[in-house]
Amino acid sequence: MDNYTVHIVDDEEEVRRSLAFLLTATGFTVRVHDSATSFLAVAPSAVSKACLVTDLRMPDMNGVELLEKLNEMGALVPAVVITGHGDVPMAVAAMKAGAVDFIEKPFEDEVLISSITRAAERLHKIAGSGEDIAALRPRLSGLSDRERQVLHAIVAGLPNKTIAYDLDISPRTVEVHRANIMSKMRARSLPELVRMAIALGLAE
Repeated sequence: MDNYTVHIVDDEEEVRRSLAFLLTATGFTVRVHDSATSFLAVAPSAVSKACLVTDLRMPDMNGVELLEKLNEMGALVPAVVITGHGDVPMAVAAMKAGAVDFIEKPFEDEVLISSITRAAERLHKIAGSGEDIAALRPRLSGLSDRERQVLHAIVAGLPNKTIAYDLDISPRTVEVHRANIMSKMRARSLPELVRMAIALGLAE
């Protein structure tokens, strides 16, 4: 943990302090920034061995825009995006912009630590996920046509009631399909399912 720095970008001071305390106590080297703009100001000299934890919704520049700016600078920083409920479409956009993971609030400490550790692995191997995709395709082929429709809607961030209305099925049936999709894809969480969908090219 001492060979890279975790940069926390969040406009709320209480959140910055809480995350910094947690990660420092866990053994990470941490730096905090109160806005995307302030992080970008130091990014050129700070991203060689760095991971980023950024909130998705911030007043000056949101998390997606921050990642896009970093990409323009050629600073490919492994990033974890923190998002509120209902932000799934934006979180998918963030992952397309290079985020390793997104975490929905509220989250357990261990979930964040695990995500940062996974992001840090990108610092050591930026290799593609060919093996992962090869393993995912048979799982995807095991979904029924209806389950695929539901999967596309889930990744688009649609709530169960909207999916039910669009597909002319009951919300309860949507819940059953969601459970089957999670089981067949072996996804332990919504973020993990979205990561799989992006790897498979299903997220528009």
